[in-house]
Amino acid sequence: MRKPSQVNQTAASDFLLLGLSARLEEQPLLFGAFLGMYLITMVGNLLIILAICSDPHLHTPMYFFPANLSLTDACFSSASILKMLVNIHTQRPTISYSGCLTQVYFLLMFGGLDNCLLAVMAYDRFVAICQPLHYSTAMSPQLCVLLLGMCWLLTNCPALVHTLLLTRVVFCVPTIISHFHCDPRALLKLACSDTHINELMIVIMGLLFLTVPLMLIAISYVRISWTVFSIPFSGGRWKAFSTCGSHLTVVLLFYGSLMGVYLLPPSAHSTERESKASILYNVIIPMLNPLIYSLRNKDMKRALGKLLGSGKTFSLL
Repeated sequence: MRKPSQVNQTAASDFLLLGLSARLEEQPLLFGAFLGMYLITMVGNLLIILAICSDPHLHTPMYFFPANLSLTDACFSSASILKMLVNIHTQRPTISYSGCLTQVYFLLMFGGLDNCLLAVMAYDRFVAICQPLHYSTAMSPQLCVLLLGMCWLLTNCPALVHTLLLTRVVFCVPTIISHFHCDPRALLKLACSDTHINELMIVIMGLLFLTVPLMLIAISYVRISWTVFSIPFSGGRWKAFSTCGSHLTVVLLFYGSLMGVYLLPPSAHSTERESKASILYNVIIPMLNPLIYSLRNKDMKRALGKLLGSGKTFSLL
């Protein structure tokens, strides 16, 4: 069936973001809750970055990639939450056409970068546990920088291509997005023109930045498990697994929420489900990551204690 009215992308100057609730009485509560979570996210990730940068003992691949993950999480969270907070505060739930495409680009890029960094961190743990004698040479500073540069390149190019493809889409009137940010899938639901190329790009990006990193992580942990269970005493096994606990927790949370959006079959409440899952991987997980990486890491707690000037081991427990 043909949609009754349409407007091209040059005339669609604004999109309406429905957000999480249309009730005015709930807006102050939403604003306070998301502002609090955003501040915790920014402060927590900033502390992780500063602690790792300020402590020479943490200038290793084991902490180099978590520092970059913290930077990515801060940017990923900012790409969606800041605009939502502004919209709630001003009571104007709109976003410009250029602002919407810019938000799509940064969400895709930093979301993909999160995936790549988690895969690289799994490889780092694999080398540390399975090839400990070659760790310093296998994970050299030059290789770490190269891996990080590849992650940025591999995530920037597809995100840019997908964003540029969106400029060719003709949107229907009214341009209402049933989300709290410009989600690519929600945008394509508004299209009055052919979107097969855009949908194909989403599939390709899903395979690249969801399936492939997850497979690499799974392979790394299969090899890690094989090596750990060959250790003759249980104390050594626990010590080896404890170095992977934080990373594995983040992987389960992050990929579990993404699968809830992109891999489960559509349902009558798909929009509501996608919004809730988006809150999990856009807001809650970036907020929890600093706690996960610091709570049970003695070196990190010591570095945080020095950074905060206590001179003692920092502990949140």
